[in-house]
Order: sequence, then structure tokens, then C-alpha cells
Amino acid sequence: MASRRQTGDGAGDVPAQERKGDAAKILRRPKTTTVAQQPARTRRALADVSNLVNGRAALPVVNRHKAAVVAPDKCRKAIKQRNESSKAKPEVIVISSDSEKQKKHPVQRAASRRAPIHTLTSILTKCSRASDGVITSPKKPPIYDIDASDAHNELAVVDYVEDIYRFYRSTEGTCRPLCTYMVSQTEINERMRAILTDWLIEVHYRLMLMPETLYLTVYIIDQYLSIENVPRKELQLVGVSAMLIACKYEETWAPLVKDFLCISDNSFSRQQVLSTEKSILNKLQWNLTVPTMYMFIVRCLKAALGDKELEHMTFFYAELALVQYSMLFYAPSVIAAAAVYAARCTLGLSPLWNDLLEYHTGLAEPQLLECARRLVSLHAAAPESKQKVVYKKYASPKLGAVSLHSPAKKLLPPSPPPVTA
Repeated sequence: MASRRQTGDGAGDVPAQERKGDAAKILRRPKTTTVAQQPARTRRALADVSNLVNGRAALPVVNRHKAAVVAPDKCRKAIKQRNESSKAKPEVIVISSDSEKQKKHPVQRAASRRAPIHTLTSILTKCSRASDGVITSPKKPPIYDIDASDAHNELAVVDYVEDIYRFYRSTEGTCRPLCTYMVSQTEINERMRAILTDWLIEVHYRLMLMPETLYLTVYIIDQYLSIENVPRKELQLVGVSAMLIACKYEETWAPLVKDFLCISDNSFSRQQVLSTEKSILNKLQWNLTVPTMYMFIVRCLKAALGDKELEHMTFFYAELALVQYSMLFYAPSVIAAAAVYAARCTLGLSPLWNDLLEYHTGLAEPQLLECARRLVSLHAAAPESKQKVVYKKYASPKLGAVSLHSPAKKLLPPSPPPVTA
């Protein structure tokens, strides 16, 4: 066993120097071949198309070893040139003034100013309003802008006022009191309501409150009576508590509870007023932000472009409508527009109704005639009516004595012919 290993090892033993030499030869040979193969592939890939004939080089390489030695240098030079050319030159941005741009493209500049920009927000807002019913079919805008004088008044919200009043008109039907609630009332009637409203108008005038407070007070009373059955002895208490709520909502300095107790001749206690106030707010679910008749009157008067006399006459008709229970049949926006129409008829203004008023009220003249006739009839009956507070209030020179004008005969029903014997 040992001899065989020795002989096998001895036969296979090679001097160390010879083995190193052979290894060096083995290592050197692939270097030349690999170096020779790489430039051939590189030359083939980088060769000009005109030097190829049937896929082979037209000029054969004479000395392959020399080519193999020279080719890497050429490849390195080509790669260096390619890298240098691939380096992007720094881009120089020249900022020109707006005047130069206008000189170059004056037509495009003018066109860009004229063309409206439809942003995503404006498109979504328009779609949302259309889906909610706020935007109806577009109307042709009037030539005269009634909000131009308030362009710099931030409280006038000129940019949103049209949308606000469209929203008022679309939602006034959802928060109106019932026009038939007297059927469910067992102890009160229309005459009692008229007496209460007439007295509240006098209290409002004596306390010198804002006009918004009066219209909100009457709304609160009617809305509460539409929900709750009120005894006769508590009707005045409901009216006083409703005015207290409206004052707290509209007035800067609201009257105190003791002021209302004094005006009502101490007919009830402070605790009763506060308890009724709480009951009313709970029944109305604290919803007091509603479009009352006053809001529509202000807009109609602005579109009418009238004077103080027209304003006083319009509010005279509006307060006559507050007293009458039968006027709950009409929407607040219709009564407001009809009051302006009746006032123009009474004062003899021409035209009675125009495109500007129709645009801002959304109502044509035939839609107002019925309600306007009712208002003029109330004016004709006011001097002989038992509720004369409104008539006397607007008979004072301070308010132009507009109630003393003779009613518009055009809107009064024709008088019956005289009976002959």
C-alpha cells in the first residue's frame, strides 16, 4: 500500500519550478485570447456599415495580435469621447420680463385674459349647486347692477348675495308655518291672533327695535302655534316670550325681561316668561335662521331703485299682512314682491313692474296680482278696522304719512252698481 502511494506520488511529482512555469503559461494564454476576442466584438459593433460585406469586414485584419493590442486603446478613446459627449451641458434659463412676453405674443396674452379659467373647484361647486336645486335655468343678467354701489362693503357680500337669495327662495317652503293651524287650536282664533300681533307691533315701535325683530317675532308665534295647542290665557305670554327670543337673536342690546313685564302690566311672572321661552325654543328645535319677509323686502326695494316714500309704503303693506292670519297662505317672498308692486301702484309709479324687479324676485307681474289685490283691500279697510296700530303708525309724518294715501283703484275690486228704484 505504502509503496504504491510512493510510486504513484513519485510518478506524478513535478518540480515546483516547472509547475509554476506551466501555470504561468496557462494563465497567460487566456489573457491574449480574451483580449483578442473583446476588441473583435468591439470593432464589430463599432464598425462602419460601409465596411461590412455580407456580414464580414471588407478589410481583413493582417496582424491579429497587433490589432488586439491597439484595439483596447481605440475603445478607450471612443468610450472617453462618448462619455464626454454624453455629459449634458448646463441649461441656462433666461427669465424675461412680462413686457417682453407681451411683445412676443401680444395676441395670446390678450386671449388668455378674455378666456375664463375653469378650475376643478368651480366645476365641482357648480355641479353641487345644480344637484341641490340652488341653480335653476340661467337667466339673462340685467344691464344695471344693483350691487355695484356695495362693491367695497364687505358686509354686503356682493359676491354671494345672488346665491344667498336663490337659497332663500328654494328653502322658504320647508320652514313656513302651517296656514291652517287655527283648525287645531281649541281656545284661540284668527281675531285673537290679530289683536296680539297688532299689540306686538306697538310694543316693537315703542321700544325702537330693529325691523328684523318684528318679522322674526311673528314667525316664531305662528310656528309655535302650528306645533303646540295654546290656551287663550297664555297667548299673550307666548307673544312676549317670542319677542324676547327675537330680540336676543337680532338686537345688539336686547330689552330685559322686566321691560316686557312692565309693558304687559305684570300679567305674568318672570319665571313664566323664561319657562315659555324655553318651551318655544325646544319646540322649534332652536332653528331661528329662517328667510322672513323682511329679507325679501330689502332685496326687492333695492331692485326697485325707489326713494324713502316707496320704502315706507312697502313696509306699511307688509305690516298689514303680518296682522292678518289669511296672509299665511302666501310665501314670504311673494308677499314682499306684492308689497312693492302695490306700493308702486298706490304712488302711481311707472312702470309698475320691470325686468330688473322680475330678475331679482323671480316673479312676473301676473303672479303678484292676487296677493297685491289682497294687500290693497287691507289698506282700504284699515281706517275702519279695529286693529289700527299699523294705520296710525304710518300716518305719522316721521314715516311719510303713507297710510293716508288713497288705495290704488286699479287693484281694488269693482264697486257694485248703484241700485235704482
